Amino acid sequence: MRDSQKSDAERERLLREARRIVIKVGTATVTGAEGELCLDRVEPIVRSIAALMKGGRQVVLVSSGAVGLGRGWLGLHPSRLNDLVTKQACAAVGQSLLMDAYKNLFAKFEIKVAQVLLTEDDFTNWGRYSNLQHTMEKLIGFGVLPIVNENDVVSTAELETVAGTRGAAFSDNDRLAALVMSGLEADALVLLTNVDGLLRSGQSGGRGEVIPLVDEITPELMALGSGPAASGRGGMRTKLEAAAIAMNCGGTAVIANGSEAGALDRVFAGESIGTIFLPAKRMRGKRRWIAYAAGVRGRVVVDAGAHRAITQGKASLLASGIVRVENHFASMDVVSIVDADGREFARGIANCASGDAEKFSAKKSGKAGRDAAPAPVLVTRENIVLLQKQ
Repeated sequence: MRDSQKSDAERERLLREARRIVIKVGTATVTGAEGELCLDRVEPIVRSIAALMKGGRQVVLVSSGAVGLGRGWLGLHPSRLNDLVTKQACAAVGQSLLMDAYKNLFAKFEIKVAQVLLTEDDFTNWGRYSNLQHTMEKLIGFGVLPIVNENDVVSTAELETVAGTRGAAFSDNDRLAALVMSGLEADALVLLTNVDGLLRSGQSGGRGEVIPLVDEITPELMALGSGPAASGRGGMRTKLEAAAIAMNCGGTAVIANGSEAGALDRVFAGESIGTIFLPAKRMRGKRRWIAYAAGVRGRVVVDAGAHRAITQGKASLLASGIVRVENHFASMDVVSIVDADGREFARGIANCASGDAEKFSAKKSGKAGRDAAPAPVLVTRENIVLLQKQ
């Protein structure tokens, strides 16, 4: 455990000094019970963001709420949102309502806004990811506030119910906000929600107390994450996943209650509000993209020698170290690297297609001749990222 006084001082310093900030507001903060815009919660947040920008900080806002606003505008019962196409229709209606509201609210502070609607391909494709970075940098340079949301009208990654392992780059705006933070190398990520922070388990299932500071996200901590909130699609687990990305970007993350008066002002004054996640060692550039944003197209199982060489010897992955290919891939695709028990421990960019890799992995069973060409490097070391245990 860290010394309490040192932790408080570190919290204050990190948040006071944060210059580039990504703020995410959830559906439960943006909308009311009937699908209306909740001005009582949104106006103070707008006012705080305006103050941050006027004070010289750069801000990106990631906002949920389009589906909820669309449902309210169309007069639909919440049960109608069980249908995916209805959700998409509500998003189409609600996104314009959401942006119009933000445009009018920020205009009072002479701040211009820009709509940025994203799909999974904007992150999983390296070229599009780079283009997104450049566009966002230009908007920030113009003094414009980018307002980001997933393009739910054409993308279903966020709208579909998520179960089991995550296949999409993002399926909720918490993770989307973390990926935006990663791409922009922002200093801080603030997730405003309808709870006071990450809570310890209460006795007899009761409400627990807020954990004020986290310097490592352990499996035990992840277990505290609950399922999705009634009005949203994320839940605490997705916020913990987003916080983990922020920490590995060398940034600070905060989960706080967006309904609390002056929440953002208090966060960036360094006050003890919500849960703060302290930065870890920064994972840089393309390695962050491989670990978090890139779409995984293939999966290879490696032998114990290859596993040891990658995790302990900082070696490349030779095709001869592959036991089998479980999902096919093309050259330059990102592949998942797993051990003999099926545990993913690394990801990397393949230098050749799965078919070529399989030919050389046949040496393991003696099918290759003595005069066969040497096995190629499937993934070079600089394109391998070791994954932290969850």
